[in-house]
Amino acid sequence: MNAKQELQEALFFQSENKISHANYNRELEFYSAVKRGDITSVKKLLSPLADGNSFGVLSDKPVNNVRYHFIIAVALITRFCMEGGLPAETAYTLSDIYIRKADKSNNTDSIRQLHREMVLEFTESMREIVIRDKSTAITRAIDYIHKNIFTPFTQSDVASHCKISTAYLSHIFKKETGSSMTDYIHKVKIEEAKGMLKFSKKEYTEISEELCFSTHSHFISIFKKITGITPKSYREKYSNSNWK
Repeated sequence: MNAKQELQEALFFQSENKISHANYNRELEFYSAVKRGDITSVKKLLSPLADGNSFGVLSDKPVNNVRYHFIIAVALITRFCMEGGLPAETAYTLSDIYIRKADKSNNTDSIRQLHREMVLEFTESMREIVIRDKSTAITRAIDYIHKNIFTPFTQSDVASHCKISTAYLSHIFKKETGSSMTDYIHKVKIEEAKGMLKFSKKEYTEISEELCFSTHSHFISIFKKITGITPKSYREKYSNSNWK
């Protein structure tokens, strides 16, 4: 049986037995939450490794199946975190440590527990990068921005969350981050958009709406201002080569 026949047979079997892989958009949302150090969202989105029919079958042996999925998860998280600013040596070393631990585990429960520990360890490392050397108010502001990236909000909303005036928050935000709050919000949104463009097939207007840009043209303008190219050009340049 050749590869094409095996694929057709596997797809038929999965359809008949109502087996499907994890929802792609939900996976992207999860890995993006890890990347931005959003522990609250990560805990909400974190699913048990190889739970039920949510993952593909990589081995007929249950322990190996969970172990292989664990290694894939580590590889993806390592890549996302490096893109988010985690030093490559730190990311790769952390990845190596957890893969060696998984290699020594002989039961599925221990690997699943290791998966949870690994995810939270990477997320905490990213969170430390985000809040390093920031005052309490700026830390709260940054947390608010990242947690509400898919929700419409204003600078006044951020200031209210931090319990200080909008003018004062704008002043110390620029002083501590080197960026205006507006530019920072745009940067976070565009980083999210880049992930969607590379790892999903969402329409440009859909991405613009999900990230709460006022108009599609505004999204294109801000994207080009930050990256130097349009969303369309970015997808054409990176979506087919991001795994190389």
